Amino acid sequence: MTTTSTHGLPAGNGDGRESGTGAVTALGIGPAPGTDPAVVPGSATDSGFRTAPELHTAPGPRIAPGPRTAPGSGPAPGDRVPFFPPDLFHEDRDTLLRLLHEIGTGAEQKFILGDRTRRFEEALRGRLGAADVVACSSGTSALHLILTALGVGPGDEVVVPALGCAPLAAAVLHTGAVPVFGDVDPRTLTLDPEDARARVTPRTKALMPAHMFSVMADMPRFTALAAAEGLRLVEDSAVAQGAVLDGTPAGLWGDAGLYSFVQVKSFGMPGEGGAVVTRDEETGRRVRMLRNHGQDGVHRGLHHVIGVNSRFDEIQAAFQLHRLPGLDARLERRARIAAHYTEHLTGLPGVTTPPPGTDGRCYYVYTLLADDRDALRDHLSAEGVDTHVYYPKTLPDQAAFAPVAAGASAASGPGWPHARDAARRQLSLPVHHRLTDAQVERVTEAVRAHALRTRG
Repeated sequence: MTTTSTHGLPAGNGDGRESGTGAVTALGIGPAPGTDPAVVPGSATDSGFRTAPELHTAPGPRIAPGPRTAPGSGPAPGDRVPFFPPDLFHEDRDTLLRLLHEIGTGAEQKFILGDRTRRFEEALRGRLGAADVVACSSGTSALHLILTALGVGPGDEVVVPALGCAPLAAAVLHTGAVPVFGDVDPRTLTLDPEDARARVTPRTKALMPAHMFSVMADMPRFTALAAAEGLRLVEDSAVAQGAVLDGTPAGLWGDAGLYSFVQVKSFGMPGEGGAVVTRDEETGRRVRMLRNHGQDGVHRGLHHVIGVNSRFDEIQAAFQLHRLPGLDARLERRARIAAHYTEHLTGLPGVTTPPPGTDGRCYYVYTLLADDRDALRDHLSAEGVDTHVYYPKTLPDQAAFAPVAAGASAASGPGWPHARDAARRQLSLPVHHRLTDAQVERVTEAVRAHALRTRG
């Protein structure tokens, strides 16, 4: 029997099956195969998770709000809306333990770069239509491998966004090259192509735009810019697995891209990991060699180039293969939550939502720009809603990279006003697929209440 929400919609689970059945739904989250859907709330087997039915995006009934505490009374104990689900892999626990036992007791005793890693790479390659996918130890390592494979090194410059994760600059510095920080577009918060163009010098070897929060960078313009200037194009698509822009998957616009599988990412796993993706077989071959101490994968002990240890774990590869069929449903759930936020928060005074639409969108996090960011964060916390500020400072304002910013970046263009404004105003809301409709509505109403009370 199909379970339904309070407004008549099927409740599902993260693998695209209806809760307690084997039927397929449009999205979902809930008991995995082999688990008991009839768990008594509060019992020792209760994970704290409730089914999350489909969000309405068309005219008609909206999300039914769940039980709320009285205004001003604060959340009940244990009633917080988590920014990240603490029970993300609850339904996969038995599978993970089985895989651990199988690999740990297998005759091969192959714990890295074995058949499961090969099959995981093949699955992603087929899904993307890529020439090669090379699993490696982290997204950060993937960036370094790509830059090295493309010949970036001492004397070179790489244009990177001023707002983003530290590896954008650190991976460049680890090659001996210099990161040149470009400002971001004030709406998308991704590297501004025109600003990047202004920072290109005779020493520039590559452009490295990054997809940020829930928006892909303007890859058509970066592709054109790289071609016009004769530059390499590295796509930091770490947060954008599953995103597609103009029919091209994130990661396949430039010479190479990457995904991160760290726990908090959209295809996160219980550990570190990443993958390089590329349309160019030769780039894939070089990356594959670099990730394993310069060996070619055939002749063990023969080192053709100076490489690193960036090898992928067999247990994690098997686990990701297990979870891959449910990825689209989990991403769809995130997309519906994001659409609901955008529909109900756009136009609020003092609040800017991400650009609407689905083309070129990824739903790693949902990030607002708020004029009174800290006050909004405090209000949401008091209402039992966890939030996160990802980048409180721009990269050129970080102590680690300030000396670099004072040199090549400053000399090649103006400052970074939009990146600094975004660092001051950005606040990310919960958007993970395990949120219930009631929790989504609770987040929405808490943001609206603060904005309308303080600015209305």
